[in-house]
Amino acid sequence: MSKEQRGAVLTEPPAAGEGAPVRAGARGGDGRGSLRAPEAHEPHGPPRSVVREYFESLVVTAIMALFGMTFVVQAVKVPTGSMQNTILIGDHLLVNKFIFAPGPPMAFLPQREIRRGDIIVFKYPGVYPTEQFLTKNVQPTKPFETNYVKRVIGLPGDRVEVRGVEVIINGEPLAENRVVAVNPPREDDPDTSGNDSGAPLTDERGVPLTGAHMPVPPEGQFNAYWGRDSLEATGRERHEEVFEVPAGHYFVLGDNRDNSEDSRFWGYVPRELIIGRAMFVYWSYDESAPAEGSFVENFLRNTRWGRTGTLVK
Repeated sequence: MSKEQRGAVLTEPPAAGEGAPVRAGARGGDGRGSLRAPEAHEPHGPPRSVVREYFESLVVTAIMALFGMTFVVQAVKVPTGSMQNTILIGDHLLVNKFIFAPGPPMAFLPQREIRRGDIIVFKYPGVYPTEQFLTKNVQPTKPFETNYVKRVIGLPGDRVEVRGVEVIINGEPLAENRVVAVNPPREDDPDTSGNDSGAPLTDERGVPLTGAHMPVPPEGQFNAYWGRDSLEATGRERHEEVFEVPAGHYFVLGDNRDNSEDSRFWGYVPRELIIGRAMFVYWSYDESAPAEGSFVENFLRNTRWGRTGTLVK
């Protein structure tokens, strides 16, 4: 036998009808044999109804919303004027809970340590059992349940001195823009159609210090609102206090200094009670405006549309 005869021989497969193998039991519609792929197995069971599909979508959405509210963001409403006019009564805020997540910050995640000047939301810590704060005239509030919003002034280890309207941090004056402001009446006037106590701060002419009339602080500073009497108090009338911020705690103040119960009265905020950083206003309702007419009319008329999306800083 020659080498050509002993070598591997390549041949073309025979054409259909010319000796091509036929799978047993495979028949075409015309009775002639042909190759055909086996049919895919289809799962058996009742089809999903529209109600079931909607229910599954709602469950998934609820789980995602719960996860986001637990670890990422939280919605809060501001009911008091201690941060006016940086934050107004009736502002609804979104709080970034992830930025101050427990544990060391990771470079590839949007996390960082708490800084001086941050506006934080935290659980009210209650009056600390020390003589320094027990002598304060503080309204009783149940600790650890009420959410507060204030500005961080003192960091762990800082020495904070409050001399009248001046705040000294470790021997250096705090960089802040002091603004003369008038608080609304504490009690609502029943003869008026709106809630007077929920109105924003005004200047001495009665012009609200909001929007175009909002004082613009210098770069790196923030507005601290004081009444005229506080700013013009003599040295003898100015009360002086010194606070040593312990480790793992923060000293906080409200921007509306004459109308804020804060670390000057009830003590420091433990790190574990801080929920997150206030980000922006997603809705704001003017509670001082008249509530006349239907719900829809009041909603459209009294919503502060210009504050939607306002960053809190």
